Amino acid sequence: MQQVYKATDVGLVRKGNEDNLLVFDKVYAVADGMGGEAAGEVASQLLVNTVQEKLAGREQIREENLCQAIQDANMVIRHYVGEHPGCEGMGTTATLLHIDEQDGQAYWAHVGDSRLYLLRSGTEALAQITRDHSYVEDLVREGTITPEEAKKHPQRNMLTRAVGVMENLEVDSGRLTIQDGDIFLLATDGLMKHVEDEAITRILREAVDNPAQALLNAALSAGGTDNITVVVVSLA
Repeated sequence: MQQVYKATDVGLVRKGNEDNLLVFDKVYAVADGMGGEAAGEVASQLLVNTVQEKLAGREQIREENLCQAIQDANMVIRHYVGEHPGCEGMGTTATLLHIDEQDGQAYWAHVGDSRLYLLRSGTEALAQITRDHSYVEDLVREGTITPEEAKKHPQRNMLTRAVGVMENLEVDSGRLTIQDGDIFLLATDGLMKHVEDEAITRILREAVDNPAQALLNAALSAGGTDNITVVVVSLA
Protein backbone atom coordinates (compact mmCIF):
# COMPACT_ATOMS: atom_id res chain seq x y z
CA MET A 1 0.00 0.00 0.00
CA GLN A 2 1.22 3.47 -0.87
CA GLN A 3 0.83 6.14 1.80
CA VAL A 4 1.21 9.59 0.30
CA TYR A 5 1.98 12.91 1.98
CA LYS A 6 2.36 16.29 0.28
CA ALA A 7 3.10 19.88 1.23
CA THR A 8 4.00 23.11 -0.55
CA ASP A 9 4.69 26.64 0.66
CA VAL A 10 5.77 29.96 -0.80
CA GLY A 11 8.52 30.25 1.83
CA LEU A 12 9.50 33.31 3.82
CA VAL A 13 11.03 35.47 1.09
CA ARG A 14 9.33 34.96 -2.28
CA LYS A 15 6.11 36.78 -3.16
CA GLY A 16 4.59 33.90 -5.10
CA ASN A 17 4.82 30.13 -5.30
CA GLU A 18 6.21 28.98 -8.65
CA ASP A 19 6.25 25.34 -7.54
CA ASN A 20 3.57 22.79 -8.37
CA LEU A 21 2.97 19.18 -7.43
CA LEU A 22 0.90 16.32 -8.74
CA VAL A 23 -0.52 13.24 -7.02
CA PHE A 24 -2.87 10.93 -8.96
CA ASP A 25 -3.21 7.21 -9.82
CA LYS A 26 0.17 6.34 -8.26
CA VAL A 27 1.87 9.04 -10.34
CA TYR A 28 3.74 11.72 -8.42
CA ALA A 29 5.48 14.85 -9.63
CA VAL A 30 7.10 18.06 -8.42
CA ALA A 31 7.91 21.04 -10.63
CA ASP A 32 9.85 24.22 -9.87
CA GLY A 33 9.00 26.97 -12.33
CA MET A 34 11.32 29.72 -13.40
CA GLY A 35 10.98 32.88 -15.44
CA GLY A 36 9.92 35.63 -13.07
CA GLU A 37 6.57 37.34 -12.58
CA ALA A 38 3.84 34.75 -13.19
CA ALA A 39 5.80 32.88 -15.88
CA GLY A 40 7.39 30.31 -13.58
CA GLU A 41 4.06 29.45 -12.02
CA VAL A 42 2.53 29.08 -15.48
CA ALA A 43 5.32 26.77 -16.67
CA SER A 44 5.10 24.43 -13.67
CA GLN A 45 1.29 24.37 -13.90
CA LEU A 46 1.43 23.52 -17.61
CA LEU A 47 3.86 20.72 -16.76
CA VAL A 48 1.66 19.04 -14.16
CA ASN A 49 -1.50 19.57 -16.25
CA THR A 50 0.11 17.96 -19.29
CA VAL A 51 1.52 15.03 -17.31
CA GLN A 52 -1.90 14.28 -15.85
CA GLU A 53 -3.61 14.62 -19.22
CA LYS A 54 -1.15 12.30 -20.96
CA LEU A 55 -1.00 9.62 -18.26
CA ALA A 56 -4.54 9.55 -16.87
CA GLY A 57 -6.36 6.32 -17.61
CA ARG A 58 -3.34 4.39 -18.85
CA GLU A 59 -3.45 0.76 -17.75
CA GLN A 60 0.33 0.54 -17.77
CA ILE A 61 2.87 3.30 -17.17
CA ARG A 62 6.56 2.78 -17.78
CA GLU A 63 9.54 5.12 -17.84
CA GLU A 64 9.14 5.82 -21.55
CA ASN A 65 5.62 7.08 -20.86
CA LEU A 66 6.89 9.40 -18.15
CA CYS A 67 9.59 10.69 -20.51
CA GLN A 68 7.05 11.28 -23.27
CA ALA A 69 4.79 13.20 -20.89
CA ILE A 70 7.68 15.53 -20.10
CA GLN A 71 8.48 15.91 -23.81
CA ASP A 72 4.82 16.74 -24.44
CA ALA A 73 4.93 19.34 -21.66
CA ASN A 74 8.05 20.79 -23.25
CA MET A 75 6.14 21.37 -26.48
CA VAL A 76 3.11 22.79 -24.65
CA ILE A 77 5.22 25.30 -22.75
CA ARG A 78 7.16 26.32 -25.85
CA HIS A 79 3.90 26.82 -27.72
CA TYR A 80 2.58 28.97 -24.87
CA VAL A 81 5.72 31.11 -24.97
CA GLY A 82 5.27 31.52 -28.72
CA GLU A 83 1.85 33.00 -28.10
CA HIS A 84 2.96 35.06 -25.08
CA PRO A 85 6.31 36.72 -25.95
CA GLY A 86 6.47 38.32 -22.50
CA CYS A 87 7.05 34.84 -21.07
CA GLU A 88 10.18 34.22 -23.15
CA GLY A 89 12.68 32.15 -21.15
CA MET A 90 10.19 30.58 -18.77
CA GLY A 91 10.57 26.90 -17.94
CA THR A 92 10.33 24.37 -15.16
CA THR A 93 12.01 21.41 -13.58
CA ALA A 94 10.17 18.08 -13.67
CA THR A 95 10.65 15.07 -11.42
CA LEU A 96 8.14 12.26 -11.98
CA LEU A 97 7.62 8.94 -10.20
CA HIS A 98 5.23 6.05 -10.80
CA ILE A 99 5.13 3.07 -8.47
CA ASP A 100 3.63 -0.16 -9.83
CA GLU A 101 3.30 -2.61 -6.98
CA GLN A 102 1.99 -5.33 -9.29
CA ASP A 103 5.29 -5.62 -11.13
CA GLY A 104 7.36 -4.46 -8.15
CA GLN A 105 8.94 -1.48 -9.91
CA ALA A 106 9.25 2.25 -9.44
CA TYR A 107 9.67 4.22 -12.67
CA TRP A 108 11.00 7.78 -12.79
CA ALA A 109 11.82 10.57 -15.23
CA HIS A 110 13.61 13.82 -14.51
CA VAL A 111 14.80 17.20 -15.82
CA GLY A 112 16.35 20.00 -13.75
CA ASP A 113 17.44 20.26 -10.12
CA SER A 114 14.41 19.06 -8.21
CA ARG A 115 15.20 15.62 -6.81
CA LEU A 116 14.01 12.08 -6.21
CA TYR A 117 15.38 10.26 -3.17
CA LEU A 118 14.95 6.76 -1.78
CA LEU A 119 15.23 5.83 1.88
CA ARG A 120 15.33 2.04 2.13
CA SER A 121 14.45 0.14 5.28
CA GLY A 122 17.56 -1.23 6.96
CA THR A 123 19.88 1.39 5.44
CA GLU A 124 21.22 4.48 7.11
CA ALA A 125 21.85 6.68 4.09
CA LEU A 126 19.39 8.57 1.96
CA ALA A 127 20.03 7.71 -1.72
CA GLN A 128 19.68 10.44 -4.34
CA ILE A 129 18.24 8.78 -7.45
CA THR A 130 18.24 11.73 -9.84
CA ARG A 131 21.16 13.88 -10.95
CA ASP A 132 20.92 17.65 -10.87
CA HIS A 133 21.09 19.25 -14.31
CA SER A 134 22.94 22.34 -13.13
CA TYR A 135 26.15 24.20 -13.78
CA VAL A 136 27.54 23.58 -10.29
CA GLU A 137 26.70 19.88 -10.43
CA ASP A 138 28.80 19.64 -13.59
CA LEU A 139 31.64 21.38 -11.75
CA VAL A 140 31.37 18.93 -8.87
CA ARG A 141 31.42 15.94 -11.22
CA GLU A 142 34.49 17.36 -12.97
CA GLY A 143 36.20 17.76 -9.60
CA THR A 144 36.52 21.52 -10.07
CA ILE A 145 34.67 22.28 -6.83
CA THR A 146 33.58 20.25 -3.82
CA PRO A 147 29.96 19.51 -2.89
CA GLU A 148 30.31 21.91 0.04
CA GLU A 149 31.58 24.66 -2.26
CA ALA A 150 28.67 24.01 -4.60
CA LYS A 151 26.16 24.92 -1.88
CA LYS A 152 27.53 28.48 -1.76
CA HIS A 153 28.49 28.93 -5.41
CA PRO A 154 27.05 32.17 -6.89
CA GLN A 155 25.76 30.25 -9.94
CA ARG A 156 24.26 27.34 -8.02
CA ASN A 157 20.79 28.06 -9.43
CA MET A 158 21.89 27.95 -13.08
CA LEU A 159 20.23 24.99 -14.80
CA THR A 160 21.68 23.18 -17.80
CA ARG A 161 18.33 21.56 -18.65
CA ALA A 162 14.76 22.73 -18.09
CA VAL A 163 11.37 21.85 -19.56
CA GLY A 164 10.14 24.49 -22.01
CA VAL A 165 13.49 26.16 -22.60
CA MET A 166 15.05 23.99 -25.32
CA GLU A 167 13.63 22.43 -28.45
CA ASN A 168 15.59 19.18 -28.13
CA LEU A 169 15.17 18.16 -24.50
CA GLU A 170 17.01 15.20 -23.01
CA VAL A 171 15.11 13.47 -20.20
CA ASP A 172 16.80 11.21 -17.63
CA SER A 173 14.85 8.13 -16.57
CA GLY A 174 15.14 4.79 -14.85
CA ARG A 175 13.50 2.11 -12.76
CA LEU A 176 14.01 0.56 -9.34
CA THR A 177 12.85 -2.68 -7.79
CA ILE A 178 10.76 -1.70 -4.77
CA GLN A 179 10.76 -3.23 -1.29
CA ASP A 180 8.36 -3.05 1.64
CA GLY A 181 9.30 -0.12 3.84
CA ASP A 182 10.72 1.99 1.01
CA ILE A 183 10.19 5.73 1.36
CA PHE A 184 10.40 7.87 -1.79
CA LEU A 185 10.87 11.63 -1.56
CA LEU A 186 10.29 14.11 -4.37
CA ALA A 187 11.28 17.70 -3.57
CA THR A 188 12.07 21.03 -5.16
CA ASP A 189 15.37 22.67 -4.25
CA GLY A 190 13.74 24.89 -1.64
CA LEU A 191 14.02 21.90 0.69
CA MET A 192 17.62 20.91 -0.07
CA LYS A 193 18.88 24.49 0.26
CA HIS A 194 18.12 24.40 3.97
CA VAL A 195 17.87 20.78 5.15
CA GLU A 196 20.84 18.41 4.97
CA ASP A 197 20.47 14.76 3.95
CA GLU A 198 21.03 13.56 7.53
CA ALA A 199 18.18 15.72 8.81
CA ILE A 200 15.92 14.64 5.94
CA THR A 201 16.63 11.01 6.81
CA ARG A 202 15.83 11.56 10.49
CA ILE A 203 12.57 13.34 9.71
CA LEU A 204 11.46 10.68 7.24
CA ARG A 205 12.08 7.98 9.85
CA GLU A 206 10.62 9.80 12.84
CA ALA A 207 7.74 11.93 11.54
CA VAL A 208 4.50 10.20 12.49
CA ASP A 209 1.64 12.25 11.09
CA ASN A 210 2.90 13.98 7.93
CA PRO A 211 6.59 13.70 7.00
CA ALA A 212 6.11 16.05 4.03
CA GLN A 213 4.86 18.82 6.29
CA ALA A 214 7.63 18.08 8.80
CA LEU A 215 10.25 18.48 6.09
CA LEU A 216 8.66 21.71 4.89
CA ASN A 217 8.59 23.05 8.45
CA ALA A 218 12.28 22.25 8.82
CA ALA A 219 13.10 24.24 5.67
CA LEU A 220 11.03 27.18 6.90
CA SER A 221 12.72 27.10 10.28
CA ALA A 222 16.12 27.18 8.57
CA GLY A 223 15.32 30.27 6.51
CA GLY A 224 12.76 29.36 3.84
CA THR A 225 14.41 31.50 1.17
CA ASP A 226 12.70 29.69 -1.72
CA ASN A 227 9.43 27.99 -2.53
CA ILE A 228 9.30 24.53 -0.96
CA THR A 229 7.42 21.52 -2.31
CA VAL A 230 7.59 17.97 -0.96
CA VAL A 231 5.88 14.68 -1.82
CA VAL A 232 6.59 11.60 0.29
CA VAL A 233 5.47 8.10 -0.75
CA SER A 234 5.82 5.34 1.83
CA LEU A 235 5.40 1.67 0.94
CA ALA A 236 3.85 -0.09 3.91
